[in-house]
Amino acid sequence: MTLFTLRRCAAFFTTLAIAGTVQATPAASHPAFRVDVTGKGAPVILIPGLASSGEVWQATVARLCGPAQRRQCHVLSLAGFAGVAPIAGDLLAQAENQLAAYISDNQLGRPAIIGHSLGGFLALKLAIDHPQQAGKLVIVDALPALGAVQLPSITPEQLQGMAAQMRGAMRAQDDASFAQNQRRSVAGMASRPDDVARITDWGTVSDRSTVIETLATIIGTDLRQDVARIASPTLVLGTWIAYKDYAPRAATEATFQSQYQKLPGVRMAIADTARHFIMYDDPDWLHASIEQFLE
Repeated sequence: MTLFTLRRCAAFFTTLAIAGTVQATPAASHPAFRVDVTGKGAPVILIPGLASSGEVWQATVARLCGPAQRRQCHVLSLAGFAGVAPIAGDLLAQAENQLAAYISDNQLGRPAIIGHSLGGFLALKLAIDHPQQAGKLVIVDALPALGAVQLPSITPEQLQGMAAQMRGAMRAQDDASFAQNQRRSVAGMASRPDDVARITDWGTVSDRSTVIETLATIIGTDLRQDVARIASPTLVLGTWIAYKDYAPRAATEATFQSQYQKLPGVRMAIADTARHFIMYDDPDWLHASIEQFLE
């Protein structure tokens, strides 16, 4: 795996969450994430991705859970990202189990779950392992097996080797090189300079070890078979224009279809104008797609 490919993998996973109003349960009961709650009504959980703040979901929360809506948005900001204090151990495993407990403790039933990038991966994992806590899923530009994009036949052992190689390469970088590679990765994830700057700033104040280890977990995990166990209605929203120099739209769409082929009844749509941060590049398309699906 070349350093260029490693950068592209790291670039794919840099994402999201919200600005809310109140905490639903004490943070001590779920140290893997902070929760901000907005609105009243049917619960919707929004999960951020790698090295991003919940603020990325501000417009989405206003659209879905504003005063005129009958929904309640629960927005997660994950530990170690965008200035939230890091925790020891496997962030994704702890976030998954604590989120299942959060849903039960707050009697949310089977809430809709919206996850962007790494947050989408976490939403899939929750629906696989905790089906009674997962309602409708909206997966925004995330794949069940990111490490298998270039080699669909890759074995679990090869995936682990790829993750180890990426982990080693990222840990070997000095701080300046790490920051520079991060800026290069983010540059292709959104179209407007102010959005790119905002995303970059979140990465700057994220815990480096948490970013590396969480990305390695994603690269080394393959959920393509496990998604067959998901009982939740699922909408997958993908993008392609940021990668048009490497693959045409049809190839990107085929990758999404192949990786999700085991997920029963999955619905899929590919944005034609947005880069990875769809909520910034084409919010109207994103929000209309989510609202139609949730209704």
